[in-house]
Amino acid sequence: MTFSTTGAAKYPQEPEEGLPWLRRAKSAVALGSNLGDSQAILEAAIATLTQTPGIFLAAKSNWYKTKAVGPPQPDYLNGCITLQVEILPQELLENLLAVEQQFGRVRQERWGPRSLDLDLLLYDDLIVDTPNLQIPHPRMRDRAFVLVPLAEIASDWVEPVSGYVIKELLKEVDYSDVHLIDGQL
Repeated sequence: MTFSTTGAAKYPQEPEEGLPWLRRAKSAVALGSNLGDSQAILEAAIATLTQTPGIFLAAKSNWYKTKAVGPPQPDYLNGCITLQVEILPQELLENLLAVEQQFGRVRQERWGPRSLDLDLLLYDDLIVDTPNLQIPHPRMRDRAFVLVPLAEIASDWVEPVSGYVIKELLKEVDYSDVHLIDGQL
């Protein structure tokens, strides 16, 4: 499977006309890939996701090279996006899972290599704990590969369980293995 990012990727920024009965929410999503042309896959996944009605890109971090967590495997390319959404958290999660599948994600082993990983991190200040959805993401506070790119685009967002802003959570993790990809900023 190949993906092209020929030309500047175009992401819808604002809705033409919002749904008056649905309040727009802010959400944060972590992206990662360590199989195939990771940068092309990640950019194409964002473009695909933002073609979904009710999902609008607010901000995109730079890409970072990070060591893999789990079994031996290639390094990851990671980043984060913030979205404005007019859909409920469960529907957003379903959209993220559908985009992962579209880009060849196969769930075989925990923390194994993957073509695309999309994690719903935050949805406004909502706290959700159900069997298939946890918001905030239960491990985001411990993951430098999430906090570094998220702090770049949402440093003052309060993580609702801890009550700390993202830039404060970042101070609590070792981010020495999170490296900005050359040619960005």
